[in-house]
Amino acid sequence: MDFQIGGVQAGTMDSLESLGGSEFPSQTQPYTAPSTRSTHSTHLTDSTHSARSATAPPGVAYLNTASAGLGPARAAVALRRAVDAWTVADQSAYEPAVTAARASFARLVSVPVERVAVGSAVSVHVGLIASALPPGAEVLAAEGDFSSLVNPFAVRRDLKLRVVPLESIADEVRGGTSLVAVSVVQSADGRVADLAAIREAAARHGARTLIDATQSVGWRPMNAALYDYVVVGAFKWLLCPRGVSFLVVGESAADELAPIFAGWSAGADPWLSTYGPVAELADSARRFDISPPYIPYVAAEQSLALIEETGVERIGAHDTALAGRFRAGLDELGIGYAQGGAGDSPIVAVRGLGDAAAQLARAGVLVSPRAGHLRASFHLYNSAADVDKALDVLGGLRRTVER
Repeated sequence: MDFQIGGVQAGTMDSLESLGGSEFPSQTQPYTAPSTRSTHSTHLTDSTHSARSATAPPGVAYLNTASAGLGPARAAVALRRAVDAWTVADQSAYEPAVTAARASFARLVSVPVERVAVGSAVSVHVGLIASALPPGAEVLAAEGDFSSLVNPFAVRRDLKLRVVPLESIADEVRGGTSLVAVSVVQSADGRVADLAAIREAAARHGARTLIDATQSVGWRPMNAALYDYVVVGAFKWLLCPRGVSFLVVGESAADELAPIFAGWSAGADPWLSTYGPVAELADSARRFDISPPYIPYVAAEQSLALIEETGVERIGAHDTALAGRFRAGLDELGIGYAQGGAGDSPIVAVRGLGDAAAQLARAGVLVSPRAGHLRASFHLYNSAADVDKALDVLGGLRRTVER
């Protein structure tokens, strides 16, 4: 299957046709772009033939991956098979799927698989890290960062949670800072953190780093080995079901964590760890596993494989090109948007239009209201037609307001 990024034919994607059709059907009917916009396709998949049950309805522009990604067709098939197997007590796919998903994620973030723990929610991983901090420890976080990253520290009243503007994080690290906790990409508006500066400042002052890559892994390359902890909720840009999350623990930080959530599955030999205290925990990051909800991981194995096969850099080029097209269209319409991250983020926050999300939904454009703004996010199943549909609806709303 030929696909294009930014109008340049990039290669063959047979891996996206494993079900006899594309992994992702078209999110819109054929749409004519205004003459002032580029008509080059940035779609990664040929969506002529598809299993529509695996994605949004035809005619809908789904621009809401920052809330939840759309499940690939192959993952949906695996999920249905797992549900059918569950009804007859067949659990044979469970452990192989967790093993494969862990390994796939490790490759995506460039760490050995031994450094990856699995779970079901980012907040639990962060809670584990928060529990290890001594009383009085200072945690530095960004204003408006996602609650799952911040709140586990806030509820520990004996910690000092200091919140500063995202752009000031590196400058605000000081000798008394124990941990810097920040998202790579801000959920609310797509701003991208200066991770290099944050990492350097943390190292200079002896602070640990906790990076939430939920809004970046899947479209933005990452070397998680550069940080002490990395957490990722996989149900957004990694296209997994809810209930799949990952924690990367650096070697030097591992000794500081007590595996307080460890159950039998965190044992060196899980099947010898099912009764009484676990005699021996795994010597890898698996000792920090929170017993996974198996069925979502059966789908996750397929979703993560698709991301690997497609290529994170290709996906990122596609996603950010669509976001750039959207920003250019907003400029033409005279509609303002958050500048932070412009050019290197697939998340665009349209200023002050959060209340318009319901109107866009009625017109077949699915976005989210966030922090008073209207948030659109673009991923590998989106096309230029989706962008243009959103812009045309916004243009119509603007003309209505101006009358």
